[in-house]
Amino acid sequence: MPSINKTDIQPFSYGYWKKSWLMILMILLGSFSWAQRDLSSFPNYDLVPKAVRLKAQPGKFNITNQLRITAPTQWKAAADLLASSWHLPATSVILKNTSKVNKHQPAIQFIQVSAARLSKIILDSIGVAHQNDLNLHIAEAYSLKVSDKTIQIQAVDKAGALHGLFTLLQLEKLQWQSNQLPAVSIQDYPRFAYRGLMLDVSRNFFPPAYIKKLLDLMALYKLNNFHWHLTDGGGWRLEIKKYPLLTSKAAFRPEGTQTAWSKAGRKYSKEGEPGSYGGYYTQQQVRDIVAYASARGINIIPEIEFPGHAEELLHAYPFLSATGSAHGVHELNVCSEATYTFMENLLTEVMQLFPSTYIHIGGDEASKKSWKDCQDCKVLMKKENIKTLAGLQSYGIRRLEQFLASHGRKLLGWDEITQGGLAPGAAVMVWRNPHTAIEVARQGHYAIEAPSKYLYLDHYQSDPMSEPEAIGGYIPLSKVYHFNPLPKDSLTERQKPFMLGVQANLFTEWVPTEKHADYMLFPRALALAEIGWTPHKSQHYQDFLKRIQGQYLLLQRAFVHYHRPDPTVLHDEYIDKQKRQMMVTLSSEYNRPAIYYSTDGSDPLTHGILYTAPFPIKGHALVKAAVLDSTVRNIKIDSFTVDYHRAIGKTVYYNSPYAKSYPGAGNSTLTDGITGTLTYSDDRWQGFLGKQMDVTVDMNLPTDLHSLDIRFMQLTGPGVYMPIQVAVFLSNDNKNFQPAGIIKTTTPTTQTRLRFENYHFNLQGNKARYIRVVAPVFRGFLFTDEIKIY
Repeated sequence: MPSINKTDIQPFSYGYWKKSWLMILMILLGSFSWAQRDLSSFPNYDLVPKAVRLKAQPGKFNITNQLRITAPTQWKAAADLLASSWHLPATSVILKNTSKVNKHQPAIQFIQVSAARLSKIILDSIGVAHQNDLNLHIAEAYSLKVSDKTIQIQAVDKAGALHGLFTLLQLEKLQWQSNQLPAVSIQDYPRFAYRGLMLDVSRNFFPPAYIKKLLDLMALYKLNNFHWHLTDGGGWRLEIKKYPLLTSKAAFRPEGTQTAWSKAGRKYSKEGEPGSYGGYYTQQQVRDIVAYASARGINIIPEIEFPGHAEELLHAYPFLSATGSAHGVHELNVCSEATYTFMENLLTEVMQLFPSTYIHIGGDEASKKSWKDCQDCKVLMKKENIKTLAGLQSYGIRRLEQFLASHGRKLLGWDEITQGGLAPGAAVMVWRNPHTAIEVARQGHYAIEAPSKYLYLDHYQSDPMSEPEAIGGYIPLSKVYHFNPLPKDSLTERQKPFMLGVQANLFTEWVPTEKHADYMLFPRALALAEIGWTPHKSQHYQDFLKRIQGQYLLLQRAFVHYHRPDPTVLHDEYIDKQKRQMMVTLSSEYNRPAIYYSTDGSDPLTHGILYTAPFPIKGHALVKAAVLDSTVRNIKIDSFTVDYHRAIGKTVYYNSPYAKSYPGAGNSTLTDGITGTLTYSDDRWQGFLGKQMDVTVDMNLPTDLHSLDIRFMQLTGPGVYMPIQVAVFLSNDNKNFQPAGIIKTTTPTTQTRLRFENYHFNLQGNKARYIRVVAPVFRGFLFTDEIKIY
């Protein structure tokens, strides 16, 4: 990439700003006034997700109380929903089974057409090369045409008609004048059949009104599956009439938030006690919510955890534990017939409430420890020739899968259900390694991508120091958007239908309120919607970033407490080995902001260079940068170091191995020149378990040394701690090492929020080929990203 020449760019001078502030302020105020006056005259077509094909037309459609909505009888609910959304009288809906188009009647027309007819309409506009994808999703496809007098929504199925309806509603909500619609022609269909969002209501309870609010937003953005995480240790949230203790004893707790409850010993309280916190959904409330979702084209998938995450269930019915007690046991006894009687009775009531084809049974993170010494399990393993505890879990999953299948339903579970063999009719929701979903689909099983690395919305989305406390991680809007559930050539045409789609998850250990849930979900849910709907080749992040500027108006009008763009300057680096330099890129959550930076540690507001392209760094540099935008009220200066150091590319010997679950980039991680981001799951940080991290860097030849820097991360929630200390040793034969320094950690273990600590060693006057770094583990994981040697 070309570098920036300082002589070609005018520096941003504070003096120049001071002299010109009045002129600039007048320009900004003038621009704002012009925008307020005339913005309403400009149509906004910035839909999310992006349509397959959208063509703006001249003209506009006026929304009045005199409108008539015609629809086939079977689509009456969709027509009623539109009339209600626009506050039209009930008499405006006319049921009319016809496919004829009346171009002269000022009305909104829902028109049911054949699959062949709709296919021709869409392919005539986008080309026959898309026929296979369209055929796969023709039931959700639609054509929407808005002219001066008529709006026409053509579809094959109710699902497509609803998508056309919600595109129309979103288009209306994007306009400054909400009683007008710009003329447009849209032909559209989804990339994936399954586009899901999961809300955990066990860790912290959310009332029915909030569930409906979320369903409204999901429909607007074409998310068609709501995964309702109803049960977990935090509380049982669904009324089961045959087992009333589940709600009277296990739906409430004395402490409010999940985090406070966990710290206080995870005790439950009874329904009706004055100090109880929590709640559950009655069966009537569930029926109402299911009907509400169905009217908006959304399927609700309930999750009933089995066999693990059953702490609250066992509190109510401890005889279902392999030990006969709820104390210290979180998994059901898969070896007892009583467990299957209980689960079958429970799931029978669940199926009466939820018409969903799929019933989610969890299947994740069961410790299995209580089964090891269980006499029932020993008998079962011998009888069924089961060799492992994982095999016992697989046996339990198969039992439930067979029961659900006998009632015309299918089992869905987290990817642990693949352990010990996958039940024949089961579908897998992959939360760990995204490649597992590809493998499952290749084997002819249905899979849904929901990887924690990209789509866990309980992770930080911006600088953790300025964000509400979260479980950890770092998943900004851009990372969600850049996740591709189906990489090119990963599946054959025959296998592609087995990749059902994609889902984002909001677990709520750290999300106690509705406003906080809004904040974690939006706008990242919009990125999810687009990667699930829009063809991959039409996905462009900068274009998406431009379009969501208009979506902020929509979210504000819907009273969504979304995450506002943060003015933090984000940076990334890559190596140019040929020129022995690092290339640095700068970006921001803002749409095309002006970013000024310096590479000598000086103030970028007074001596900064306008960022226009990646720039090179040779050796060491302290980079400072700031976003300057008319909407940024508090300008902040971000700083970071960049190093093309002498150990880049050198061999690292691991005297103690790194953790298999967090390998980073493997053996090259600590000398690849690339520093980690704000999360240890970015493949740049390398994790260590056990007694200590112990590695040796081979400089190839005895080398005059000046310094060594290494940094570690601490985030105590998921068990990531600083080392006790860091020690450096030097050698020329890799056998006899001499100490070169020890630095003790200064970050206290009580510091729960994300922290980084750098350990700097002065090695002046030393010469060595082998540099050994030893960092004893305090507890949990150690994470480091780079050993910088000069």
